[in-house]
Amino acid sequence: MRIDQLDVVLRARSQWEAMELGSALVRRHAAAIWKPWLLLTLPVFALLNLAGWWLEAFWLPALLMWWLKPAFERIPLYVISRGAFGAVPGTADTLRAQWRWGWRDLLAYLSWRRLSPARSLLMPVDLLEGGDAGQRRLRRRVLGGTAYGHAALLTLVYWHFEVMLQLAGIALVFMFVPLDALPESLRVAVSLIGSDTPAWVWLGFNLLAWAAMTLIGPFYSGAGFGLYLNRRTQLEAWDVEIAFRRLRERLARAAPLLLLVALAFAPLSLPVHAQEASDAAPTTHDNHKGGTAPAPVADTPVAIFGPSPVDTAGFRQAAARAYEDPQLGAKHMVCHWERRKPEEEKPTRDWNFPGGELVGAFIKLLALLSEGFLWIVVGALLLALALTARWWLPWLRGSGHRRRREAESDVTQHELQLPDTLPPDILASARRLWQDGRPRHALALLYRANLDELAQRADIVLPPGSTEAQCLRASKRMPQEADRRLFARMVRTWQYAAYAGRLPSEDEFQALLDDLRQQYGWTA
Repeated sequence: MRIDQLDVVLRARSQWEAMELGSALVRRHAAAIWKPWLLLTLPVFALLNLAGWWLEAFWLPALLMWWLKPAFERIPLYVISRGAFGAVPGTADTLRAQWRWGWRDLLAYLSWRRLSPARSLLMPVDLLEGGDAGQRRLRRRVLGGTAYGHAALLTLVYWHFEVMLQLAGIALVFMFVPLDALPESLRVAVSLIGSDTPAWVWLGFNLLAWAAMTLIGPFYSGAGFGLYLNRRTQLEAWDVEIAFRRLRERLARAAPLLLLVALAFAPLSLPVHAQEASDAAPTTHDNHKGGTAPAPVADTPVAIFGPSPVDTAGFRQAAARAYEDPQLGAKHMVCHWERRKPEEEKPTRDWNFPGGELVGAFIKLLALLSEGFLWIVVGALLLALALTARWWLPWLRGSGHRRRREAESDVTQHELQLPDTLPPDILASARRLWQDGRPRHALALLYRANLDELAQRADIVLPPGSTEAQCLRASKRMPQEADRRLFARMVRTWQYAAYAGRLPSEDEFQALLDDLRQQYGWTA
């Protein structure tokens, strides 16, 4: 694994950010994931349903497709594990890899680890890292660590996503049923679920389950891979290593400049060290002959480690010491102090004295009387609370009973209907209602008069019960722009007063009357 070729920004993330990183990788490589997914799962789905049809056990294909999900989840894991390093495999390569990649370690996830809640986090350990069984067990324990709970929660959430998608597919069918035929359709649908369920219903359920798995499965596997990457970054400090490698690359790019400076000052020091020159031939690197850039080197053992043989025994010892690190393993030793001679329990004294039974009976009687007195006090307190509830309960809720009653009376007082007939002098009647302390009645009268004016000027007939929005749309047919603005102003003033309880001031009301008289020609 060459972490310098990673195509993602590595840093210590929270577990939720790590899940989002994995989901982003799935979205980036969506075509490379879903094409082989469909090409592999569709034939398996068809074969299993044909077998279920032949055996007359349609529940069996659904169960087997659900049980084989770890085998299908290898596809997104294979793609994003290579796509994260800049090598996105093709559809044919991914399908060929499914025949030979990871089957040895996958058997555990199809048997005793099938119901593991942290499957998405632990599968990359077995399928991508390898190693013997003991090392993989330690790696699973360490990488699980603090991320195990998040992986379990991820499994629970994505399982609910699949269930909700299946229920949404069933509800989508009933959306195309006419409303009057919906009760009968529901009754027929319920009657189809039972011992005589038709084959097409079972096939529909299985198809919905497969569609939900196809949509959710890659994201589930990708989120688990994001958790896996984040745990390795936290434990192995990949981000720090990448930072040092980038620093080394910057220093390597600056090396020619430093060499030039050294050569520029070299003649000044040659006379001083002329007698100290050694006859040994200077060693030069082949890659720097002729001032050419280093050629790309293939990833072979000789190119990576050099021509000298590698000390494999030393490497194995170093790897064994790394696995013995307390931070890598989950075992640790806890020391605590203990007494050399534990204290012996002191035997309880048996108080035997004359009249002891009488004293015990008196104590029991006193305890019984005290308990009865306490119950009487509790009952009296509850009774007092019940009798005074009408005073303290409104205060406890945060609003007084008297204030609420006043508010209710205010609403009842202002409840009104638009007048059916209009008086001959509209403005004078509205001003009289305003001065009598009935401002909402005055605004209702003006609004009703504006509706009549709208019907006359726009030459339309408003249907009974028209809302303010309908009236505003109808006012666009009024010929003059001033009429439309004044009508919209009247509607807005009426809405504020009727629904929000915001009345205009005295000056605003008088200005509204003057504008109505001037625009509509009403007499005052």
